[in-house]
Amino acid sequence: MSQPWDYIAKLVCIGDSGTGKSSLTIRLCEGRFSSSHDVTIGVEFGSRIVPVGPPASKALGGEYDGSTRNRAPSITPSPSSPATTAASESVASGLPSPPRRVQELQKRMKLSLWDTAGQETYKSITRSYFRGASGALLVFDMTRPSTFVSCTQWLHDLRQIAEDGIVIVLVGNKSDLAGDDSRSHQTVSRQEAEEWCRMNNVTR
Repeated sequence: MSQPWDYIAKLVCIGDSGTGKSSLTIRLCEGRFSSSHDVTIGVEFGSRIVPVGPPASKALGGEYDGSTRNRAPSITPSPSSPATTAASESVASGLPSPPRRVQELQKRMKLSLWDTAGQETYKSITRSYFRGASGALLVFDMTRPSTFVSCTQWLHDLRQIAEDGIVIVLVGNKSDLAGDDSRSHQTVSRQEAEEWCRMNNVTR
């Protein structure tokens, strides 16, 4: 039985403890929100299959490997359809008919998300999970500036161990709590985060 995806990519979710990495992972993988979660010890896993790129269209007569897995069933246009009308007009004018197109099925990728522990105690273990990752979500708590400051060290560790060209996305989490009177009024602004991303060549 064939796998329900065409590609697979490993993503690591990293950042200080308590920044909401586990809740973010659950939201991304299961589509639900968890307001509380036990502290992650080591690593937890989640996965999600997502579409990759637009479905490709190829004119008939192009390269074809003989398989039918990605070939859509042919559809004969009705006499009054735009395709038939265009073809008739081309023949009448002596021009070649426009090529018919076959729509391929959407390619899919399995994202394997590794939710890592953020405590200093487990950092040596966490770093070992960076190997082989295609991407990383670097998470900080917008209501705790210290977790944003720590992103610089997390980024340094990641780039030392991970493969060259890894895609890194900075995630400012818990923005809904930034205006909560019960928490500190000191928050990380969008401008600060964007400037950090620009200086460190990180996606925001």
